[in-house]
Amino acid sequence: MKALLLAVLCVCGLAAGTEEDERLPNKCEVCKFLTTELQEALEKTGRSKEVLEVGEVLDTGRRRRKIKYNTSETRLTEAVDNICERILQYNVHAERPGSLRYAKGSSQTMTTLKNLVNKGVKVDLGMPYELWDEPSAEVTNMKKQCETMLEQYEEVVEDWYFHHQDQRLERFLCENHILKTSEQTDCLKEMWKGDTGNKGGAEAADEEQRTTHDAGEL
Repeated sequence: MKALLLAVLCVCGLAAGTEEDERLPNKCEVCKFLTTELQEALEKTGRSKEVLEVGEVLDTGRRRRKIKYNTSETRLTEAVDNICERILQYNVHAERPGSLRYAKGSSQTMTTLKNLVNKGVKVDLGMPYELWDEPSAEVTNMKKQCETMLEQYEEVVEDWYFHHQDQRLERFLCENHILKTSEQTDCLKEMWKGDTGNKGGAEAADEEQRTTHDAGEL
């Protein structure tokens, strides 16, 4: 009976954490991940040596103008296209602090719950198992905020692309244009350095092992 109670408490505690910790992303977090994804998309094409021909051939025989792809508007347009859709690849890692709660890959909590399911433990999150990997309300909200922010500051992004690429996009867009001095900007400095938060790394694994062991005694 004691083992049954412990197993139920462990599973319910993990499941509750996926809902009780829900919060909407703030403006700093939205801008951080928007610029992260856009900078990454641009870096993938930054070394291209492709040359584009632009303009129309006139009756006078004037040739079309040639420009380098990596400095063209075409490159920026392709990078920006559906950039906010990439936000949906993120998951909520509720065990991490601040903006670090948003990251790609499965969270420790969800990984633990899936491992329990695979080992025969019944876990009820109030939704079908096949929906566990669907974007959360937080991530969906971040995607919508990303689209609004990109629309509002499209000209600023273009200005950075054509004239200020010597600066990090995150600094130019977020710190200099979007976030007011009174708003929190600490999230821009937060960097993931491994599982150093509560129940991180080995401790999370130990918890899973204890929960699985107790469940196995049922």
